[in-house]
Amino acid sequence: MTGTPAQFKEARKLLGWSQGRLVEGMGVSQPMYAKFEARKVSLPSRETMLLVDRLESAGVEFIAENGGGAGVRLKKPTDNR
Repeated sequence: MTGTPAQFKEARKLLGWSQGRLVEGMGVSQPMYAKFEARKVSLPSRETMLLVDRLESAGVEFIAENGGGAGVRLKKPTDNR
């Protein structure tokens, strides 16, 4: 899954991350990313997949379009006791 600009924006909000924090070290400038979230440009699929991986590693789950609309949520914590 690559995610939509709206999903990326909401995922950042769930984590309390700025645009700069999300793209730091990812090869995408913050101004370019801001244009992506504003739906003014597209990012190459390689970069979007790297950003998805970063967000998923931080605990975000991307929800595919399934009739109820695409979205994001925080993953349910696992109980490792």
